[in-house]
This record gives sequence, structure tokens and C-alpha cells, in this order.
Amino acid sequence: MRAISQDALGGPDVLKTVEVDKPVPGPTEVLVRVEAAGLNPTDWKTRATGGLLRMAPPFVLGYDVSGVVEGSGVGQALYKPGDEVFGMLRYPQGHGAFAEYVTAPSRHFVRKPESVDHVQAAALPLAALTAWQALVDVAGLRAGRRVLIHAAAGGVGHLAVQIAKARGAYVIGTASAAKHDFLRGLGADELVDYRTADFAEVVRDVDVVLETIGGDYGTRSLRTMREGGTIVSLALSLLDPGLHARAAELGIRSEAILVEPDQAAMRALAALVEAGRLRAEIAAALPLAEAAKAHELGETNRTTGKIVLTVPH
Repeated sequence: MRAISQDALGGPDVLKTVEVDKPVPGPTEVLVRVEAAGLNPTDWKTRATGGLLRMAPPFVLGYDVSGVVEGSGVGQALYKPGDEVFGMLRYPQGHGAFAEYVTAPSRHFVRKPESVDHVQAAALPLAALTAWQALVDVAGLRAGRRVLIHAAAGGVGHLAVQIAKARGAYVIGTASAAKHDFLRGLGADELVDYRTADFAEVVRDVDVVLETIGGDYGTRSLRTMREGGTIVSLALSLLDPGLHARAAELGIRSEAILVEPDQAAMRALAALVEAGRLRAEIAAALPLAEAAKAHELGETNRTTGKIVLTVPH
């Protein structure tokens, strides 16, 4: 099968189309014909540095999958050949979605909502699961709570806005002014242009912060929060080492998370999609062979929403 691999760490130019063996599903696994695969910042960071696991090439990147079940390992009874599914490969060690086929445990997938195509579905898993696990599972976000979402127009951010609104929260986001109309359309209640205003000076009484940027954003966010609130950080490599201690002094819970495959959360997300309450904004959809171009686009950090690779067969 065709896949996108690399023999060295580096820029987008290290990505090459290669021929590799088609994977064989093990016990309880499914073989999925990939129709589309979503990109996430972890992909271009891992391409350049080896990522959290400091992986050595060669490897095939990609965690987000939408496709069609073609086969199963022994003991797998959830899906039959022809079923359309979407999901996330185990993070960070389960990469391999930038290929024509993948195998993974069947419970890493759920049925693709009929209301969206494979491009839409592939844009969701890692980013939407990250938002769900941070806001719902960790922070316990519920109706009436005030939530501050940083980089609200980004891949995780714009999905987090929709999930928070679906939970009945009051949503405040940071984003450039050009993206405010887009975010209002997703339901954001209040927006701060980080280029012209310091959010830490204008936002108050927040119950939950989703911190996606790193650096001093975490400690600055504490100034916006109520005692008893929760801040969840995603940028582990950029986490301010003093954040947890400062939060504890203020009576604020501080957590840092990595996303995990989660079938129950995927089902909840699929239900939101079917209800018309969750949709990924597609910044670009490019064919698998143009993976390097997709990485270049992602690394600009100026896209609104998600980039997806389509896989022709």
C-alpha cells in the first residue's frame, strides 16, 4: 500500500510517498481502508523532532482516521466489512493514518455519522476528543459555567467552543479580530483580540480555562479565574513549571492532559454531529501525495479549523 513516510527528522521536504506492506489486523482489531486522515500540530512537530516519544525514523504519521472496515482480527464483533467508521489511533504511539490502510483496536472507532462525509469525520477525532476530555471529563463543564478557550479558532479551539456551548456554558475565546465573526457563528459569547488587548486584564470570573498555547498563558489565565475553578493545559512541552504551584496557592485546580482513544466520548461527539451541534471547519483538503504541502500550511499557525488529507483508491 501507499503511505507517507520519512527517513529523517526535518522540514516538510522529508515526507515521501512509499510502498509498504498492508497491515494485518490482530486480535480484536479492524483493518480500515482510509478515506481521509486529519492533520494535527503533533504531526508536524513529530516530523521535525520525533515528538513526545523521540521516535527515530522511518515512521508513518497520522492519528485521525475516517474510512471503511475491510477486515477483522479474531474476536472482533462490532463491525462488518463495509461499515463506515471514524476514530483516533492510540496517542502518541499508534500513529500511521497517512496511508491507504490502518489497523487498530475496534473500540478506537465508532460509526461515522451519516450526515457528514469522510473529510468532515476525519477532521474531528483527536481535536474533538482533546476538547471533550479536557472540558467534560477533567473540568466537569456544565450549564451556566464560564469557560475561557485560548486559540479559539484553531483545530481544538473551534471544536471546544461548540462542545462548551452544547454543555450550556458561557464561552469566552481569544482569537484575532478577523476570526471573531466565525467564532460568533459557532456560539462564542465573548471574544478578545489577543493582538490588541490583554485577556488577563479584561476577562474575569472564569470557572474553566482550556489552555492550548503554552508559555505564560497558563499563569496569566489564573488572573481571570474564580477560586475553585479548573485550568486544563494541553501544551505539555511549553507548560510553565510554576503554573501548578501558583494555581494551588489560589485554590484553583491545574491539570495537564494528553488525549486518549475513548469510544464513549467518540459516541457522544458523533451524537453532537448528528444533532447539528458539532462540525469541523475545513481549512484545506489535499490528496495524500501532497502531505508535505499540508504540513507547510499547518505550520503557518494561521489556518482556521482543520487540514485533512484525502486518500484516493
